[in-house]
Amino acid sequence: MKITFLGAAGTVTGSKFLLATEQTRVLVDCGLFQGLKTLRLRNWQALPIKPEDIDAVALTHAHLDHSGYLPVLVRGGFRGPIHCTEPTKDLANILLPDSGHLQEEDARYANRRGFSKHRPARPLYTESEARRVATAFQPVGFDQDVEIGDLTVRFVPAGHILGASSVIVRHGSRTVLISGDLGRPDDLLMNAPVPPGQPDWVVMESTYGDRRHEAADPIELLGRVVKRTVARRGVLLIPAFAVGRAQALLYCLHELFARGKVDRVPVYLNSPMATDVTDLYQRHAQYLRLSREACVAACRTATFVNSVEESKALNGRAGPMIIVSASGMLTGGRVLHHLEAFAPNPDNTILLAGFQAPGTRGEALASGAKNLKVHGQYVSVKAEVARLDAFSAHADQGDLTDWLGQCRRKPRGVILVHGEPAASDRLRLHIEDTLGYRTTVAEHGTTTRLD
Repeated sequence: MKITFLGAAGTVTGSKFLLATEQTRVLVDCGLFQGLKTLRLRNWQALPIKPEDIDAVALTHAHLDHSGYLPVLVRGGFRGPIHCTEPTKDLANILLPDSGHLQEEDARYANRRGFSKHRPARPLYTESEARRVATAFQPVGFDQDVEIGDLTVRFVPAGHILGASSVIVRHGSRTVLISGDLGRPDDLLMNAPVPPGQPDWVVMESTYGDRRHEAADPIELLGRVVKRTVARRGVLLIPAFAVGRAQALLYCLHELFARGKVDRVPVYLNSPMATDVTDLYQRHAQYLRLSREACVAACRTATFVNSVEESKALNGRAGPMIIVSASGMLTGGRVLHHLEAFAPNPDNTILLAGFQAPGTRGEALASGAKNLKVHGQYVSVKAEVARLDAFSAHADQGDLTDWLGQCRRKPRGVILVHGEPAASDRLRLHIEDTLGYRTTVAEHGTTTRLD
């Protein structure tokens, strides 16, 4: 069995790992590259394997950096099944069409305003093409085996977001465990990832491989940001991923209000997709750490904004208020219009509540940028910019090492993916020093034999 790293090697995004034997080819994840332009351009490049030659896709979870290339794969001729958990299927059927719609919308906006270098600007794929993916999903339960040629695939809980899994692939007597994105053991919403068992090889994410999350209560930390923004009668704008982060933030705001920690102010969830996802979290509450009742109570904290008119109206409102809006790294969506409206006012706060990939507006803000290019024009940033890594849904260096250390036998090798070079290499050294496991960092486009 061989594995080829077609994405998420040397970078956090674009997860695509091709597992191949002489008979079978399975693609684990099929994600979009995001962030730096040099990475985003890879989305337009053909894969080194024809889509029709791939027998199946095993999808760890629905985030676009793991699922967002599926419409291109299907359009290109892939006709096999896409295996994943039921919640992942439901989430992907929301995220993918929304991704296509936003790309079409951004292309139309760029053509109308004339700020794109391409004539005409065009989407990577359309909403219609994204909807075609739905017919290929074949959901499976956790801990159920799926036979694909001479490979056996099994999904096990990984925490992180609703439905997220690690993927165990067995070929004869050899097994490889691909971690997907691992959640935290003390996540607000999700249960901890299950231990890795006894794989021969581990392909593990390393997003936070060079750091540890702040050991503090995220509810308390959020409360401090809310308090000082409300004291200024400002607007707290929270760019948030529609899946996972938005729901965690609503839960924390509910708890802050219910405990009397902060004054109750209007909260708006301005993302139709996040609204749909929040409904799924309630429907699939059996996968969560929270009860269904707690999910419902958290959702009632916010007013759900659906129409474009309602979204535009928010930009004319005065604070204090809280707006939670996608996308989490400020790469697109309605949050950009809110950024234009609220970033120039020093009474307001922009809260970055998670990882910001290099090349994104979120990363630029986190690095202290005072001007951001939005819709072809620069926006002055005078608002307070706050950052809380306590909301990250990713395991940190300690969590990753603790999880890996639960292997029931020493693996033949560990390969690190899904991380920036410095983070991956720091984690490599830490694993070798603390666990003594032979560890390497994957390089884009390379192939490794899993003997």
